[in-house]
Amino acid sequence: MSDLTELVGRYLANWNETDPAARRAAIDEIWTADAVYIDPMVSVEGRDAVDAVIGAVQGQFPGLVFTLVGAVDEHHELARFQWGLGPAGAEPIVVGFDVAVRVDGRISTVHGFLDKVPTA
Repeated sequence: MSDLTELVGRYLANWNETDPAARRAAIDEIWTADAVYIDPMVSVEGRDAVDAVIGAVQGQFPGLVFTLVGAVDEHHELARFQWGLGPAGAEPIVVGFDVAVRVDGRISTVHGFLDKVPTA
């Protein structure tokens, strides 16, 4: 496993961390101070904002977990990977993919895309 693949695993685990203090400690460890997170619904900058987004997603989808779907595709300081969000051990109800940029061993930017979103 590469360092970048391991960082992606830590990134996804961070989205699953429901203890606010532990989640924030992980954010401080794996994200750069000027981190940027962008997906179709939000664009934020800074660790505080990333923390708020993760907390909001957890509030919107309580009890669901993020999992890696397939392998991480990486080159240089970029990682592209697909993820699923759903009940543990079950078919994901949301599927997307992210492209993460690593700077000095930490995630600096994530560009998120949604491939499968449930309809109302």
